[in-house]
Amino acid sequence: MVKNIIWDVDGTLFDTYPAIAGAFREALRSMGEDAAPDRILALTKQSLAHCLTTLAAEHHLKEEALGRAFDERYGKANFADQPTFAGVKAVCEYILSIGGRNVIVTHRGHRGTVGLLEAHGLTPFFTGWITHEDGHPRKPDPAAFLAAMEVHGLQPGETLTVGDREIDIQAGRAAGIRTCLFRGEDPRTEADLAIREFDELLQYLRK
Repeated sequence: MVKNIIWDVDGTLFDTYPAIAGAFREALRSMGEDAAPDRILALTKQSLAHCLTTLAAEHHLKEEALGRAFDERYGKANFADQPTFAGVKAVCEYILSIGGRNVIVTHRGHRGTVGLLEAHGLTPFFTGWITHEDGHPRKPDPAAFLAAMEVHGLQPGETLTVGDREIDIQAGRAAGIRTCLFRGEDPRTEADLAIREFDELLQYLRK
């Protein structure tokens, strides 16, 4: 029985990619360049680092300069305009109703993570979070997952991780827990469960 969930943030709990892509496009424009919105969005879904490196190379820009321009613009983005995906709250509520815990492991910083939770009234549903500032190796390294499990007393056999990228699934497998891929676009990714909507996850949990 799954009692606990370790959640990813970007592209899983919250639909942040459009705002991130928009900030990258604004950053490019501020430097006299531009790119198609769909192209930038596809890059952001792979990772912010990949998006930054790729755009900088394609437009002959310095990564540091583009990164600073992006940070400045995304830092002004409204957390309220980066919504939760439909059904997230219902899953979180169910986990709490059976005595379980919701925990976050993300590459995002503390401020951004807490800002999103507070803006959408989700803070009470989470026991805690591990963010960039905690200093663990990035996924797919399982170190942050293992730390979260130890700190919050999560048993591997009762814990599932939910993420939208292959690195989330790889980290979960390496940590010895079950995995759920949400709207993942990499056909090579093999998870215990693959879903398009969170209603599917809720049904799975209730079985």
